[in-house]
Amino acid sequence: MFSKFSTTGIGSLPHHDSKYACELVLNTFDIPFWPQLPNLSFKESMVAQYSEGMPALRVDGKKERIWIDKEAAGELNHFYENYDGDSSIPISSEFSAGFSEMSKHLTKGAYSVLKGHITGPLTFTLGVKDGTGKFIFYDEELREIALMLLKAKAKWQIEELSKYSDKVIIFVDEPILSAIGTSAYLGVSTEETLQVLKDIFNAIKEFGGIAGIHCCGKADWELVLDSSPDILNFDAYGYFDTIEIYHEKIKEFISSGSYLAWGVIPTTEIISDEHTDSIYKKFTERFDRLAGVIDKKLLIDHTILTPACGTGSLSTAEAEKVFKILGELKHRLVETYTI
Repeated sequence: MFSKFSTTGIGSLPHHDSKYACELVLNTFDIPFWPQLPNLSFKESMVAQYSEGMPALRVDGKKERIWIDKEAAGELNHFYENYDGDSSIPISSEFSAGFSEMSKHLTKGAYSVLKGHITGPLTFTLGVKDGTGKFIFYDEELREIALMLLKAKAKWQIEELSKYSDKVIIFVDEPILSAIGTSAYLGVSTEETLQVLKDIFNAIKEFGGIAGIHCCGKADWELVLDSSPDILNFDAYGYFDTIEIYHEKIKEFISSGSYLAWGVIPTTEIISDEHTDSIYKKFTERFDRLAGVIDKKLLIDHTILTPACGTGSLSTAEAEKVFKILGELKHRLVETYTI
């Protein structure tokens, strides 16, 4: 489906100029994506960006805070009355300068695949509280409404990006998975986690998209693989050892046609100590370890390259260094693995 060692990004960039950010993405990645620009506004931060359209949502721009007013029963009822499984909800330019700008730069038929993204339903519902300070995940009705909202956001992106490409990937960004199972989230069961992930992936596929998941920390990888995404994006720089032990599950996963997206370039201050040669050495050592227990050609054919996470917290120079290394790494790997 994808060319050998295709590259894409996670989402966020530190830039303030949306036009420049879009041009940078289009000139850098094999699979372009629309840039999230959190330094422009808190409305472009991970959770807030997808909150637009959530009934009973309250926004305090000065305090950069969002919450749900459970007393607004009329708004909740109105949402139910107007939503169906085929609904799509846009992301406006107020919440995403990057999507609006990217639409001006895309050319029909010029791309084999494009990528969008949403905050995952777990990260969203464990990131938004009601007026009492309780995370909305623990309110069954609000959790279901949030899932409906995120499905509609994914559907809208697939509809819009399909105007320019036959294939559209939607990454579900779930950093909270690294904390599920810890004392902070004892009320979140494995069964609930698996069901929520399956629901969002199934919806993306039903809408005609390719479902990916991004988690930039340690996670229950067996659970993630069992949720059946088409692409699993993991931090191969910092957490390779945590996923390597599931090599049998990974073999089943990619044998079914799914892909591993290796987050090979760090997106923290560590990037100042890295360069293409050092990343190449780290990646090939880890890739060859996995290829020792999984057919190498199968692994090569089902590998995508990404940064470890979004670059929104870096300086623009650091972010562009990440992108430069990623492109150079891809070319070296294509030459190295000629099977």
